[in-house]
Amino acid sequence: RIEEPFETAASEGSFDVQLRLRGGGLTGQADAIRLGVARALAVQDDDKRVALRESGMLTRDARKVERKKPGRPKARKRFQFSKR
Repeated sequence: RIEEPFETAASEGSFDVQLRLRGGGLTGQADAIRLGVARALAVQDDDKRVALRESGMLTRDARKVERKKPGRPKARKRFQFSKR
C-alpha cells in the first residue's frame, strides 16, 4: 500500500524515503504515508499529478470517529430494550 504512489508514477527505486509517524493504527499510518508520498511526487513533477489524482492517491480519507452520545453505550449502539 505504501509503494502504490511510486508504482502509479512509474518511479520505483528512484527515491529514498525517511518517515516519522505517531498515533493511529497500522492502516491509518500506511494511508498517511501513501498520501504524503503521493503529494511529494505530485509537487516534484506535474505530469505525475494527473496519474496520482486519477488513482485517488491525492485524496484524503475524511472519515472520522463518530462521537459517543449520552444515554448510549457507544455512538450508535443502544442498551438492550425490554418490553416488560
